[in-house]
Amino acid sequence: MENLRNKIAVITGGNSGIGYATAKEMKAQGATVIITGRRQDALEKAVAELGVTGFMADQSKLRETTELVSKVSEQFGQIDILFINAGIVGTAPIADATEELFDSIFDINFKGAYFTLSKFIPLLNDGASVVFLSSNTASMNGAQSSIYSSGKAALNSIMRIAAVELAPRNIRVNAVSPGPTQTEILNKLGLDEAARKGLDDWMIERIPLKKIGTAKDVAKMVAYFCGDAASFITGAEVVMDGGMSLA
Repeated sequence: MENLRNKIAVITGGNSGIGYATAKEMKAQGATVIITGRRQDALEKAVAELGVTGFMADQSKLRETTELVSKVSEQFGQIDILFINAGIVGTAPIADATEELFDSIFDINFKGAYFTLSKFIPLLNDGASVVFLSSNTASMNGAQSSIYSSGKAALNSIMRIAAVELAPRNIRVNAVSPGPTQTEILNKLGLDEAARKGLDDWMIERIPLKKIGTAKDVAKMVAYFCGDAASFITGAEVVMDGGMSLA
């Protein structure tokens, strides 16, 4: 079903994981899709596989975000969908946290996301949809997750305030908060095969539905938020974690 026909969508961090799956889903639903990435080789590969437009941009650098907005404006004009997806993961006990880790996470996950929204607002059509990729950890209290969780909690606050500010233009702003999801980001933790299996088993044990989510699951929810079926939903956070945050 082409629920997003004639819509133009920008997806940050669309060359892998949830961003890639969402680009694929939105294109299948009829949207014209633009993805960003900060790795040239990965971006070019994704563009070729998906048949979409790609722009290099590091969300942690405001100058690159500003340049991205200019490029999108020049080539496409206004847009209908903005999925602010780019992000990184990092953990550390509070006692051992470093300024470098703090800055690297907040520069992308919080500051970068904030200014991506800020700079794209002039390009949003009235009636557009903005979706943030948050996390179930925003409302959980796991050890060693203080920096990452705080950044996602701050993101949810931005989402709600943006929903109020942009409501006069009928622009809806929402967030999708996945729990454990099988994506490339888990492979970047540097774990060997046994340790990775141990992590998966540990997560599954804590998820009532006894499975780890997929990027496709999240992509379908993001696409739903951007379609007419969600036209009366704004300022909402949907937690997709198989019940993990209930425990």
